[in-house]
Amino acid sequence: MPDRCQLLKQINEVSFVVNDLNLYLDTHPLDPEALDAFSQAMAQRRQLLDTFAKEYEPLTLNCVCPETNNKTESKTKYPGQKHFTWSDGPLPWDNQGGAV
Repeated sequence: MPDRCQLLKQINEVSFVVNDLNLYLDTHPLDPEALDAFSQAMAQRRQLLDTFAKEYEPLTLNCVCPETNNKTESKTKYPGQKHFTWSDGPLPWDNQGGAV
């Protein structure tokens, strides 16, 4: 399991790919290779976001799941309690302990 910073870096990288392919597909909506690459990148991004939410805290609202988020209970004000996890953990741009 990558640590928090490594996981954020992977999410940023695949998100860049998703955004870049999105721009390309805006002008080339029928390109089959780009469509496949977009689908793969989106699946990878979703998996990374889900992993991050389960281990740390959700980065997007659609990843909030009080039953499974923040299993490590790191950086939570409510350890051991089922709670709305959106506010758990440091914000990604707070850059705690290194470059992201």
